Amino acid sequence: MKCPFCGNLESKVVDSRPADEGFTIRRRRECSQCCRRFTTYEKLDRLPLMVVKKDGRRESFNREKVLNGIIKATEKRPISVNRINDLADEVEKDLYNMTDKEITSKTIGEIIMEKLKALDEVAYVRFASVYRQFKDINTFMEELSKLLDKESQASAEETNDL
Repeated sequence: MKCPFCGNLESKVVDSRPADEGFTIRRRRECSQCCRRFTTYEKLDRLPLMVVKKDGRRESFNREKVLNGIIKATEKRPISVNRINDLADEVEKDLYNMTDKEITSKTIGEIIMEKLKALDEVAYVRFASVYRQFKDINTFMEELSKLLDKESQASAEETNDL
């Protein structure tokens, strides 16, 4: 493995451990020339996922697009970078666990929205406003009303359980 600091091709593994629920191996390496440490990840090579866009075009799944969408939705929210990466990993894992290897962009968006709703409602509304392309304030308010109704129902159920 080439050292990212000095470019030397010789390094030794000082620690290995499973990551991503065993789908990835995280390796700490030490360069034999500059003695600096760096981390590499070894992942299973999977069959590529194809994303079917709204207009029918097909393109390879790109985790970075999912990650960027989540980052934009969670901007200025109290959510750590690690949690954002974990959420993108969860979305990717869910997609690879589907039997069909051609997945619509709509399905991807719905999975992201579901996970964002559980994580942070403001981030969910931000993502939904772009993803669902709210045309006006009324459609935006309808989505907020649904969210508030679900919260009211959950509060009522908690009260009944007491």
